[in-house]
Amino acid sequence: MDTCDSHQTVQSPRLWPGDRVRIVSPASPPSREGVARGVELLTSWGLRVELGEHVFDQWGYMAGRDEDRAFDLNSAFSDPGVRAVVATRGGKGAYRIVDDLDTDALRHDPKPLVGFSDITHLHLALWARCGLASLHGPFANWSDEWSGRTSADALRRALMSSDPVTLQRVSGETTAAVTVDGTATGVLVGGNLDAIRTEAGAGLPSLKGAILFLEHQRGTGLGEVDRALTQLTRSGVLEGLHGVALGQFLGFDQDVDDPTLGGWGIVDVLRDRLTRLGVPVLGGLPIGHGLHPPTIPLGTQATIDTAAGTLTVESAVA
Repeated sequence: MDTCDSHQTVQSPRLWPGDRVRIVSPASPPSREGVARGVELLTSWGLRVELGEHVFDQWGYMAGRDEDRAFDLNSAFSDPGVRAVVATRGGKGAYRIVDDLDTDALRHDPKPLVGFSDITHLHLALWARCGLASLHGPFANWSDEWSGRTSADALRRALMSSDPVTLQRVSGETTAAVTVDGTATGVLVGGNLDAIRTEAGAGLPSLKGAILFLEHQRGTGLGEVDRALTQLTRSGVLEGLHGVALGQFLGFDQDVDDPTLGGWGIVDVLRDRLTRLGVPVLGGLPIGHGLHPPTIPLGTQATIDTAAGTLTVESAVA
């Protein structure tokens, strides 16, 4: 089985003004207004922006049929003029097309994929199959209120410079209370907990030597977080893990008032499941489904330092 120790990270060339960027919809459908604002933003950086053929399709709760969403991704991957691929949004459906990705094209001509949430399925598949470093960052379905200038600046730096990215723990984040002291270095892998859980046993390699990044937006209850973390542990993919970087776990604030939960909240579940791994855990990172999301590389070397409260990640582009 492949492991992080055996993976050779593939970095894409950094972007320059004049480069072409393709916007695609691998999951749920975006709004036309949001995509127009995303095009405006990327164009303001000197990039030439184009839309995939099926960006505004809709099929049930997804942005078109599976074959059409996969077609747009693979067309972008195989086009030598396209230098980055940006997802319009997450939602549902990316998990249905992970087996259809043209990873051979990316091996020969790497380019970063940008997105988060359901796009985690694609990040994991591209890293597992061809070692491609990608970007956990905001969507092209842009909202200045949701993302804003700070998010835009972070995304631009991640695409157009090779500087490392550092995130600082924020004491006000719920997961800041979940910390196991120490430092650890390894390839940063992960994203949305539900997506990682779904991929376990379906192509996700061992995470030996990795730092596992986790974030989550509540859709169910504490029990689902517990089940997801337990499933990952029982599957064996966490054996040899070097550390855990915890982002935002949103929507669980009221659980401590629920008498059926025995006084437990999300911090209790995370602490109970993660401290058993015996590795450093850095909580409180301000990245996930919250406002003004930063951009961090996935698939490159990273270091967590709980004393300094930092996660530092090498660039996805060179």
